[in-house]
Amino acid sequence: MNVKWIKIRKIVIILGWLLLWQFISMGVGNKILLVGPIETLLTLLKLLTHGEFWGACMGSLLRITLGFVTGMLLGVFLAGKSAKYSWLEEILAPVMTFIKAVPVASFVVIFLIWWGSARLAAVISFCMVFPNLYINTLEGIKSTDKKLLEMAQVFRVSGKNRFFYIYRPAMKPFLDSAVKVSAGMSWKSGVAAEVIGLPTHAIGEQLYLSKIYLDTAGVLAWTLVIIFLSTGFEKLIMYLWRRFCEWEPYCQDRGAFARNSCVEDSDKKNSFNKHSLKSADTERQPVTLTQITKRYGEQTVINNLTVEYLPNNSYYLNSPSGSGKTTLLRILAGLEKPDAGVVEKGGQSVAFLFQEDRLCEQYSAIKNVELVTGNREVAKLHLLQLLEEDDLEKPCSALSGGMKRRVAIARTMAVAADLILLDEPYNGLDEVNRIRVREYIKKYSEGSIILIASHIV
Repeated sequence: MNVKWIKIRKIVIILGWLLLWQFISMGVGNKILLVGPIETLLTLLKLLTHGEFWGACMGSLLRITLGFVTGMLLGVFLAGKSAKYSWLEEILAPVMTFIKAVPVASFVVIFLIWWGSARLAAVISFCMVFPNLYINTLEGIKSTDKKLLEMAQVFRVSGKNRFFYIYRPAMKPFLDSAVKVSAGMSWKSGVAAEVIGLPTHAIGEQLYLSKIYLDTAGVLAWTLVIIFLSTGFEKLIMYLWRRFCEWEPYCQDRGAFARNSCVEDSDKKNSFNKHSLKSADTERQPVTLTQITKRYGEQTVINNLTVEYLPNNSYYLNSPSGSGKTTLLRILAGLEKPDAGVVEKGGQSVAFLFQEDRLCEQYSAIKNVELVTGNREVAKLHLLQLLEEDDLEKPCSALSGGMKRRVAIARTMAVAADLILLDEPYNGLDEVNRIRVREYIKKYSEGSIILIASHIV
């Protein structure tokens, strides 16, 4: 159906209900029991001319906004801490259950006794928002992809970058509804608290006075004001929330970890300055594993392994599946601890290409590489070695499997780590791109220790 006709139909339905309301009020014939939309609108227009009206609206808006913002910020903050410290989650669990279970009226009476009416609306709004945001934020954090967190750990992604590009997308589905519901609840509970507490310069106070004077038109007019402000508040909050979720701040610079720097060559083409890599080669130390053993239950996957890996060398691990290649790489990356033995890396930086691509799917290819380099230009120049320029700004979810693999490879190589671990780097690549990737890896692994676990040499 045409969108224009859908809108017309909605308008006709609303007008129909308003006409029914007007006819019923005319049939009742008692302005104390029921007034029609015309009388309500005239009363509202009259209120708009009074300074008290604007003072009441502003007073309620400030109190409820204060309660909402405080509840949201504290809820998100404590959820983050609870996700990190399980003991804090256990301590706060009964508090959240208590706040959610206690009726609003009970809170109103208790806080009215303790603090009076001035802060009542803000405190009640806080109580409605705080547990809702806390619980949903905590669930969102717990749902965060653990594989992405491992990737962030290996590449030493900053806390800021982790929040915006790993935790924020995980929390969004949980907070979309939580923020919207909390915005509406804060107004309903806040105005209800004002009706009981009767603070000055408040919508609740005016609503109560209209009831005392049997001013039904005033009650309905103030109700319309509440609906308008509540709806506007909710839409504003959701707009700000959506903009926050869409915002992609520059990734924090990783400093020395992203060694590559961009220069302009004589042909005005982008290239990489390898001077910093060469100067670092003399400082790179071997990686030594001494009598490493790793078991999973009864199965021993690595048994008493002693080996030394030297800088500026590539090592291929092409033993059969299940022989411990990935486990060895995870031990070298610091993601697993051996059951016995010693790993000596001498403070070497590590980059790891996992068997899975482990990309932030909703973000572009260039943003995924920028996430670990902290430098957008470095990210772009590496990606251009493996992808077409038109593909760099596409979200990774829109890329093919082979293209995603090349993004993951570019992310691994762009940090110019001392120790580069590649687990099945050629998965999903055709012959042409395998050759392209081999050349790329060779070009940007100079001076590094590189371990490649692959069935394809």
